[in-house]
Amino acid sequence: MDIPLSRNQNMSLDQIQSNCGLPHLFSVDEILREKSFSQRLLPFNRRKRRTPFSQIRCSSLEQGLQPRPKPKPSTIELNVGKEAQVNETQLRKPSSELCGQIEKLVFFKRYHEALELFEILELNGAYDMDSETYDALRGEKVFNYMINSGLDPDEYLRNRVLLMHVKCGMMIDARRLFDEMPEKNILSWNTIIGGLVDAGDYFEAFRLFLMMWQEFSDAGSRMFVTMIRASAGLGLIFAGRQLHSCSLKTGVGGDVFVACALIDMYSKCGSIEDAQCVFDQMPEKTTVGWNSIIAGYALHGYSEEALSMYYEMRDSGVKIDNFTFSIIIRICARLASLEHAKQAHAGLVRHGFGLDIVANTALVDLYSKWGRIEDAKHVFDMMPHKNVISWNALIAGYGNHGRGVEAVEMFERMLHEGMVPNHVTFLAVLSACSYSGLSDRGWEIFESMSRDHKIKPRAMHYACMIELLGREGLLDEAFALIKDAPFKPTVNMWAALLTACRVHKNFELGKFAAEKLYGMGPEKLSNYVVLLNIYNSSGRLEEAAAVIQTLKRRGLRMLPACSWIEIKKQPYGFISGDKCHAQSKEIYQKLDELMLEISKHGYVPQEKFLLPDVDEQEERVLLYHSEKLAIAFGLINTSDWTPLQIVQSHRICGDCHSAIKLIALVTRREIVVRDASRFHHFKDGSCSCGDYW
Repeated sequence: MDIPLSRNQNMSLDQIQSNCGLPHLFSVDEILREKSFSQRLLPFNRRKRRTPFSQIRCSSLEQGLQPRPKPKPSTIELNVGKEAQVNETQLRKPSSELCGQIEKLVFFKRYHEALELFEILELNGAYDMDSETYDALRGEKVFNYMINSGLDPDEYLRNRVLLMHVKCGMMIDARRLFDEMPEKNILSWNTIIGGLVDAGDYFEAFRLFLMMWQEFSDAGSRMFVTMIRASAGLGLIFAGRQLHSCSLKTGVGGDVFVACALIDMYSKCGSIEDAQCVFDQMPEKTTVGWNSIIAGYALHGYSEEALSMYYEMRDSGVKIDNFTFSIIIRICARLASLEHAKQAHAGLVRHGFGLDIVANTALVDLYSKWGRIEDAKHVFDMMPHKNVISWNALIAGYGNHGRGVEAVEMFERMLHEGMVPNHVTFLAVLSACSYSGLSDRGWEIFESMSRDHKIKPRAMHYACMIELLGREGLLDEAFALIKDAPFKPTVNMWAALLTACRVHKNFELGKFAAEKLYGMGPEKLSNYVVLLNIYNSSGRLEEAAAVIQTLKRRGLRMLPACSWIEIKKQPYGFISGDKCHAQSKEIYQKLDELMLEISKHGYVPQEKFLLPDVDEQEERVLLYHSEKLAIAFGLINTSDWTPLQIVQSHRICGDCHSAIKLIALVTRREIVVRDASRFHHFKDGSCSCGDYW
């Protein structure tokens, strides 16, 4: 999604440079030109740069610094900015008495005293002022009174009033005050540019920065941090590199705040090597520095590397904070590493952060995703304060494991306790209704979004309702909902219909949905695979062969499925028919015993079922698919009461799904499989997905 530009976006390069006179710095036109391409390319740019800091010349690069090797990335979504914001908010103490005193001073028009108390709170930094206090201090009320009283505000007072406008989010008025200031010092520029960056108006922030640089030819560490944040916000690594170079030339490159901002910027711009180089050059590696580099690796899916950095941080003796633990817990969730997560949980409590809202929310998310829903509920209940993200995590956890009734109950409890839901809340509860087949309740909640909560349903909410209709076999109604949607149907909406057609064997509508998907993403393998399963499972071999020929013609190749299981903190990977493991003989013997046992309970191999997303050769090793081998290995090497957690690279096939349900029954084990579609929680012969995935 493009970042909106300011009203000055049409200024030309010549206008900007003639006004600013900075030929050695980046231009705003360069920022615009780079932005249009970088936002499209950066998320997919995995190529290794030949030389980190290619546009920066400093002696440290001649010392043989080597970037860390890149492991194969896995998808991870860590919203680091929101985490940090929540974390910072939690650490600041509310001060209702002091805020009330400020409001009383303003009420009695004792504005000078109100400003002084406001300044004390701001400089202290440990107190959080509420919106009513900022409303009371809104600049027009205070500033106009001073002007009308004959007071000629000096530079200091004008800066304080400017800061109040910025804090109140009144950027239009703040900009007017800034432009009208007879004299501007570096604090004035810092305040207005910082406000623009906080508001997301990065282009205007760059324009003012260039003007300021022309006037002062210098900037402090605070300004560099602000502008590096703007570079990260736009995803422009070339601007960030030039700021890095300028910070080195002006002598603030070694500042810890500048270094941390650079690590964050390089990470968000896709150059983790450069981020690592900045980190390696830090004379003193602080907690924030470690957190920044760990979050950078995690942000790009380098979970193993991030976990390794965490252990380096722990061994270095630097203080570990609650933000560190929240990152690590989320990494463990992606790695399916419950043992590492338990260690992080213990460390969280040991370091005095047992009540931290961010880290505990991450724990709720982790435990609920990996079959430990009761543990997730216990952590949730012990939290003294909960935010909407905490509620969303538990509701989604219940939904993922097919416990839709509990998910709806938690949603209703959330509303009863006065928590305001957001669009993610409704996505979680509607998904829970979809997974559990709660049709009537799902439609009630869907209709209440706009009626009671003034939240406009998005495409992802429509996809849940399409899946809900598809689960009931109401394919015509699902198709009608797609056609009647108030926006262009998305990939997820058509994919939900296609899945329903696969399950209910509606070939014509499934083919139509698949063709729509081809037009939206012709090179996406999964779009072809679902249609291939429809044809293959129904015996329409000619149509299936045509799909395979299309795959070959387009150069798309179905890869062998892989499964992973963690035993005693050590991950083990398997592919179908794998005989490379040291315990292969025991694994295959155990699996043969399991197949014999579950056949007594009615298991018959589904020879018709082509594996989704995988090589056709795996048809010959149907009994030895990767997830079955991983489960057999787990049963051999764990105690009888230990649940098994499996990560599967592809959508689980129908044969394995049927087999694992019976394996869970005969072994009395809980087995959680995370495949490319969703979480499957197998217990007592059933699966949380209700055989619909």
